[in-house]
Amino acid sequence: MNKKNILNIFNKTNALLTGHFKLSSGLHSEKYLQCALVLQYPKYAKLLCSELAKKFEKEKPTVVAGPALGGIIVSYEVARALKCRSIFAEREEGRLTFRRNFSVDKSDRVLVVEDVVTTGLSTKELITLIKDAGTKLVGVGSIVDRSNSKIDFGARFKSLIKIKIDTYSENNCPLCKQDIPLVKPGSRK
Repeated sequence: MNKKNILNIFNKTNALLTGHFKLSSGLHSEKYLQCALVLQYPKYAKLLCSELAKKFEKEKPTVVAGPALGGIIVSYEVARALKCRSIFAEREEGRLTFRRNFSVDKSDRVLVVEDVVTTGLSTKELITLIKDAGTKLVGVGSIVDRSNSKIDFGARFKSLIKIKIDTYSENNCPLCKQDIPLVKPGSRK
């Protein structure tokens, strides 16, 4: 599956949005990839996540973990393709933590997945949670990498597509200067 095919899916599901968006990182952007609009269709979730899973078959993960909310469906579908367990971490008092009796232990081989990586902060926070448990991190994957730079997760990082979308600090945002209404589309408020 190539970049054109993947972007076709995003366009078909109206998941590539244009406007003025505030990202989870606090940065502003004129484009936003709303993976939830793609992942609401099981056929696309299965297709994309199966492709992502293929990139990590050799690592033989025993658990696929994702941060809520964006990583829940991705984690589940990648785990299904790899025939292993899927868990997710949620925010509690502003920090990612395993709830619902989810856990990892020293014998696990964990693959961390996410829908979109921009700054990598949520992914790194989940990796810290996993490493603090003494668990082996075998890789990091995302459907979309829009980081605009190489992020060091301490493990091999693979995405299905890499997209360059400009981001701006609030103080340096041309969209703010044009008084274009700001929208916060992500799961974090």
